Amino acid sequence: MADNVVEKDTVIIGSGPGGYVAAIRAAELGQTVTVIEKSETVGGVCLNVGCVPSKALITAGHRLREVRDSSTYGIPTNDSKIDFKKTQQWKDEQVVARMTSGVKMLLQKHKIELIQGEAFIDNNTQLRVMPTGPKQFMDNGGGQTIKFKNLIVATGSRPIEIKGFKFNKRIIDSTGGLNLTEVPKEFVVIGGGYVGTELAGAYADLGAHVTILEGSGQIVPNFEKDMVDIVKKSLEAKGVKIITNAMAKEGKETDKDVTVTYEVDGKEESVKADYCMVTVGRRPNTDDFGLEMTDVKMTDRGLVEVDKQGRTSVDNIWAIGDIVAGAALAHKAFFEAKTVAGAISGKNTENDYIGIPAVCFTDPELASVGLTQAEAKEKGIEVSVAKFPFAGNARAVTLDQPEGFVRLVAEKDTNTLIGAQIVGPGASDLISELSLAINSQMNAEDISLTIHPHPTLGEPIQEAADTLMGFPTHI
Repeated sequence: MADNVVEKDTVIIGSGPGGYVAAIRAAELGQTVTVIEKSETVGGVCLNVGCVPSKALITAGHRLREVRDSSTYGIPTNDSKIDFKKTQQWKDEQVVARMTSGVKMLLQKHKIELIQGEAFIDNNTQLRVMPTGPKQFMDNGGGQTIKFKNLIVATGSRPIEIKGFKFNKRIIDSTGGLNLTEVPKEFVVIGGGYVGTELAGAYADLGAHVTILEGSGQIVPNFEKDMVDIVKKSLEAKGVKIITNAMAKEGKETDKDVTVTYEVDGKEESVKADYCMVTVGRRPNTDDFGLEMTDVKMTDRGLVEVDKQGRTSVDNIWAIGDIVAGAALAHKAFFEAKTVAGAISGKNTENDYIGIPAVCFTDPELASVGLTQAEAKEKGIEVSVAKFPFAGNARAVTLDQPEGFVRLVAEKDTNTLIGAQIVGPGASDLISELSLAINSQMNAEDISLTIHPHPTLGEPIQEAADTLMGFPTHI
């Protein structure tokens, strides 16, 4: 039987951070928008099984640690126990469900059509949708063919499964790590990047003994060593065992545990745990839905090639988020989504950012934007560098979180900011000011002359700017 064929204006595959933001902005610019989402909920990996629920577990871990050890402040400590089932219920119902329902409400508010189905692209102007939820189409086949004027592909990414570690009951990916029904006594994390290190810290706070196996020479290798050393010290103080330059070889499951074999310096070792979580990276979701049926050009890594507006090699097909080059970050997808929606509406938009902030919610937090001192040197840029420690900041000391620093990297001749790094309390929030400064090409004097309230965690930014100018106050 022939499909029910309909014509649509702007069609978006995927309702994650890129997809739903593109939909909202496109609707605000007057486009008629249809979003196709194969999952039961909107919001993608980030809202459902990624950055948002992980922060909920991190928060729960912090609260438990505070309850168990606040004697420093003269508060008697106790051996409080955690009802992890209730923790997970709070995470799922009060955090994740609240945020995803909010996104769905926003789509409805902007009169965006939401189809729960799986898209298969036929060619440069047409795709077919098969429902994954309640039957939505009235043709005999249960499917629908859509002819689109513009298509935005925002399909995101998925965890990489490595040889010898097939995902199952005891060997799990990050989604499994977020949805455990118990706090493991022994927990092995393979991959000490953003996700692995964040969840390792969270479960250590919740009472697990954690072992991190990292293939490179340091955990969270995207950040500078002096920053990571502070995080490493904090993790080790929580009992986390960190093994670097480790090559995971095999995981053997039983009903009750998993034995992980790994190699370090040519020597084979093993560790037994309740669960082994593999977080060695993600791969773009650019297969199995028909992109090969179009004239869209791809890289050998499975990424979609796009221009500065997010347009692919096909004029009416666009791509954003984890499936295009650059960091796989939700806020990068937000930015690209607005650019694409504007470009389709004829606006002169462009992905013209100088630096994208990167954040890791470790303890303390890590944040970076723009160039590091080493990266500037590689580019032949002569720089001045200034660093101010949180130990010299009254607010950090009153929070009993004096570890870490703010570092500014500026062009030597003009003091124009080209990079910044923060390790310490509130780093994930503080980096926004420096992202604005760098992307606006401000200099140290602009920061120095901006009055920062006292006592706050933002003052070290001003103090570092003062230092860059040669007029340090509290150092």
